[in-house]
Amino acid sequence: MKKYFVDILNFFKQLKISNLLKSLRFRFFIIVFATGFLSCIIMHILILQSYEDRAVNVKSNEVQTQLRILADHLLKYDNYLNNPTSTVINAELDMLANLYDGRVMVINDNLKVVKDTYNISQGKTIISVEVVNCLKEGSKGALSKYDQGNGYIEMITPIIETKGYGEGDVSEKGEKEVVRGVLLTSVSTDSIETTLDILSKRAQLIEGIITLVIFVYAALVSIGLLQPFTRITAAINDVKAGYTDEPIVGPNYFETEQIIRAFNALLKRMKVLNDSRQEFVSNVSHELKTPITSMKVLADSLLAQDNVPNEVYKDFMTDIVSEIDREDKIINDLLSLVKMDKTAADLNITNVDVVELVEIVCKRLRPIAVKHNIELTLESKRAITAEIDEVKISLVIMNLVENAIKYNKDQGQVKVELDADHQFFTVKVMDTGEGIPEYALYHIYERFYRVDKSRSRQIGGTGLGLAIAKNAVLMHRGTIDVESKPDVGTTFTVKIPLIYTNPK
Repeated sequence: MKKYFVDILNFFKQLKISNLLKSLRFRFFIIVFATGFLSCIIMHILILQSYEDRAVNVKSNEVQTQLRILADHLLKYDNYLNNPTSTVINAELDMLANLYDGRVMVINDNLKVVKDTYNISQGKTIISVEVVNCLKEGSKGALSKYDQGNGYIEMITPIIETKGYGEGDVSEKGEKEVVRGVLLTSVSTDSIETTLDILSKRAQLIEGIITLVIFVYAALVSIGLLQPFTRITAAINDVKAGYTDEPIVGPNYFETEQIIRAFNALLKRMKVLNDSRQEFVSNVSHELKTPITSMKVLADSLLAQDNVPNEVYKDFMTDIVSEIDREDKIINDLLSLVKMDKTAADLNITNVDVVELVEIVCKRLRPIAVKHNIELTLESKRAITAEIDEVKISLVIMNLVENAIKYNKDQGQVKVELDADHQFFTVKVMDTGEGIPEYALYHIYERFYRVDKSRSRQIGGTGLGLAIAKNAVLMHRGTIDVESKPDVGTTFTVKIPLIYTNPK
């Protein structure tokens, strides 16, 4: 319990007033507290209202019973409705008025007030819709009306006399009701109001206690139920600060588990990117250092010798130039890769004849194919025009075709196929080489990755060609796939939209 209160205090200390309404925990607290508090208020109102209605009902029925008895007594004195001199009836009327702290008026059928316990309207004629209706309708016109604002109950009770009628057989005889007058009564509800005040004060005291309990309960619930979010925040802060790179674990709700899965996936992706970045830096350093080391060794060998023959000097310089070319190729590929890493806004999109573009690339690479005894063929199934960056797509095709030539078997074949539908154009580069092992298919697009490192260096590969090709394809919102079988060959399939759509 103490821990929860500490958490609550820390939460409100850390939270700025401007951000208070943005807090999920604060909103949850408000919802729980408001629900409990409003429920308490509604119960208060309903209970008091129910008591008031019940008390008024009981009092009305009680007074009506007394009035009906009094009406029967009035009928025993025939002249009372015209001459109210009976001390017994007057005593009963005064007693009833005093008992209920009210006022009783006896009205005859001529609408004349024959008796008023207040002695204000006695002898006067009263004109009231309710009284007239009661005289006409008899018991149906009886009325009980609660005036909450003025604090009294008004009741109209008919004075009914039952008379027999008819002649002859009993079946032809009967009884009828004759309204002789009306009792108009006002009864005070001060006792009900007093009781309501007492109940209201007690209810307010109980409400105060319940409100405090609800406040504490809402605070505890908001802290407890949202504790997984606190753990997630703390774990993310630890990762951000560099204290750990471990995935978040622990019991949580279904909703927080989704957040944790997404964060763990992001964390895994960040680790992969970080490892890839470190490996890239290491590979770049190694690849750039190797030619420089070779050139230094060759230069030092020349400097260590006196009277070096021209032939030896020429051989050494040839090797140095070869290493310089290798260094230049690595640097150019790195620059190309950096450009590919930029946003798609750097693309120079134009309408390009794709068939003509591929023919030009194949024409440039045909001498290399002849040198390696490779048959290079191009097959186009239809004319194709697309919105692409001509330079970058030509670089994609050149890298794929050049790799297919260099890593092929002697007297092998390289076939380039072009096709298109209403949305995409497809370039397939198929070779008859030794193929790519299955374990390597997941890594071939990584920078500086080589399946056969010794052969790659022998033929001058840098391990950046496929990374450059994939980045260029992705910039065009396309796809690149590979299929390979050992000793059968490899097929790269590039799919590019005919119409370029800027992701922005």
